[in-house]
Amino acid sequence: MALLQSPFPLLSLLVTLSLLINPSHCFYRKLLDESNWSPAGATWYGSANGAGSDGGACGYGSAVEQAPFSAMVSAGGPSLYKSGKGCGACYQVKCTSTTNAACSGNPVTVVITDECPGCVSESVHFDLSGTAFGAMANSGQADQLRNAGTFQIQYRKVECNYPGKTVTFSVDSGSTSNYFATLVEYEDGDGELGSVELKQALDTDSWQPMQQSWGAVWKLDSGSTLQAPFSIKLTSLESSKNIIANEVIPAGWQPGKTYRSVVNF
Repeated sequence: MALLQSPFPLLSLLVTLSLLINPSHCFYRKLLDESNWSPAGATWYGSANGAGSDGGACGYGSAVEQAPFSAMVSAGGPSLYKSGKGCGACYQVKCTSTTNAACSGNPVTVVITDECPGCVSESVHFDLSGTAFGAMANSGQADQLRNAGTFQIQYRKVECNYPGKTVTFSVDSGSTSNYFATLVEYEDGDGELGSVELKQALDTDSWQPMQQSWGAVWKLDSGSTLQAPFSIKLTSLESSKNIIANEVIPAGWQPGKTYRSVVNF
């Protein structure tokens, strides 16, 4: 009788069970209002059960095939890729049986990890990995859905949330004592970065703006020797929230190494 008098525990139980039985991705997101879906075009590329490409235009490399991305990724048309500023953004996508009989109607979550510059026939277009495209299908009908090619889907932007992950900095192999570049990964919240700034060891007040090099890679070409350790300030693109990874790049840092912070949005 208690469940009938108060539906909220039952609702919470159903949401929890839905997450437990949906193993298609290893990152989670806040649930948003069911009414805020918008139309978009969708295609898929790469192998049927693959991650589209090996990292693509955002620079994530082979990480797109591994948890937490787990190949649940997408290339974005210009309005999603945003000249690289859209890298890391999380979206839910779904298709319904009115579009294709193989569609489950259940949303799946994907991350923008690549660019689709030719995807301009619609204002918003997702060129999904084969894995992500197939995840929109009824059980056992992924191939049938992929055979459909191009069709309309529904999408909405959601907050990224990578359980157990903090923001990670992978130092570009071309970095030197005067030039520092790093790939930034696993940002919760917006997922997208509006700006990145660096502070050197002996400078307690001055933040130097880094420039977007390409995709999710940011650089600082100082013209003089940089003094590590470096602190890095990140500002999210849409919400303008910021966090500081204090001395995340240590003295004696090396090109090609990855350094994990203790912070996230």
